[in-house]
Amino acid sequence: MIHGFLQTSYWAENIPLEIVEKSIKNSLCFGLYEGEQQVGFARVITDYATSALLKDVFILEPYRGQGLGKWFVEYILEYPELQDVQRWMLGTRDAHGLYRRYGFKNLAEPERIMMRLSSKEEFRIQNSESRIQNS
Repeated sequence: MIHGFLQTSYWAENIPLEIVEKSIKNSLCFGLYEGEQQVGFARVITDYATSALLKDVFILEPYRGQGLGKWFVEYILEYPELQDVQRWMLGTRDAHGLYRRYGFKNLAEPERIMMRLSSKEEFRIQNSESRIQNS
């Protein structure tokens, strides 16, 4: 279910199953369930002290609009093992309002943050962007 959702998301389009499996194995993962059915997912990459990166947060479409996303993010941020984290980060295209409720802000000095992409990721992004432009 997680791979199925992520490979169609704007942030991880066409991501290979092996990458998803490796990212889950090396993250603190959270699942949201209705009975036995998983309806949401998120993961945190962290050292449990200085920094945490909130990643891959989603609620399946039929379960949105019920406050589950708010509850889920709050639960993760209040998770006991994460209370010493000094700095949280995340990336979003369309959920700024949700995350601002929990103290997330735009970077004050974005020029101080840098990123490095692998050649495979650069290729994947370029292919995604060219498909969008040709649509």
